[in-house]
Amino acid sequence: MKLRYFSHSSFQITTDSGIIILIDPFLDTNPTAPVGSGDLSADFIVLTHAHGDHIGDSFKIAARVDPLFICVNELANYCIDKGFRAHNMHIGGGFDFPFGRLKFTIAHHGSVTPDGVYGGEPAGVVLSIDGLNVYHTGDTGLFYDMKLIGEMTPIDYMLLPIGDNFTMGITDALKAVELARPRVAIPMHYDTFGVIKADPQAFKEKVEALGKKSIVLAYGEEITL
Repeated sequence: MKLRYFSHSSFQITTDSGIIILIDPFLDTNPTAPVGSGDLSADFIVLTHAHGDHIGDSFKIAARVDPLFICVNELANYCIDKGFRAHNMHIGGGFDFPFGRLKFTIAHHGSVTPDGVYGGEPAGVVLSIDGLNVYHTGDTGLFYDMKLIGEMTPIDYMLLPIGDNFTMGITDALKAVELARPRVAIPMHYDTFGVIKADPQAFKEKVEALGKKSIVLAYGEEITL
């Protein structure tokens, strides 16, 4: 399985069988994104919540390649109303897809679409693919049940925000790593805007001081998990 980071909270997962999953593809108006929506394809698009910097360019991509959206019920219905295919889920629910299992977790944030439609509860997502568990926390503040999430499904890679202001900052993200106990922590949701400027190398050093591994991905970088 491969993981590629496009900046902000946008990632691409490519499974060993070649299935492509996009998470929160915010690209064309993202000043830090190294690619545009026209450069990408997808079999599935996972949305953690409805804010414009997470729905991003999903509909542009979907209009070209007809992926299946996976999101909480209200946001899935919003995608369906826009003419796209979607699989409706909700917090705490899991489902087995062709690429593996996906389960939504709680996240402490908001969720309203750019045109003012309520998008349901914000979410994090745990993906179990090719023998590995990847936890994308979505936009969230710190919460103690991250410990429970890590106990229920041992996390190999945790993708978590460090930008502060709208989400966890570095100090809270470090505590999140302590709670969820992932094998590797990867910071996201920083530097896109001035108000969420943060130093991912400082986060990495603090994680490593705990005896854990952290990887800071360059924008556009792809790694094999």
